[in-house]
Amino acid sequence: MAPIPTPPVQPDDAPDSYVGLSAEGAERLARERGWTTVRALPPGAIITMEYLEGRLNFEVEGGTVIRCWKG
Repeated sequence: MAPIPTPPVQPDDAPDSYVGLSAEGAERLARERGWTTVRALPPGAIITMEYLEGRLNFEVEGGTVIRCWKG
């Protein structure tokens, strides 16, 4: 029987700590903290709502993160 896959570990990180940072700086910091997928989106972007363990989403306006959430 095949082994049960182990989901990726999600960093214990506060999404609010990225708000106000530049998009480039926030992405760099997120990757340093262990996020495997970092996604920057414009305000009002239409996205699917599936939850992906290990992904951090940034809403970016004018080069600055205005909102951040996991998944």
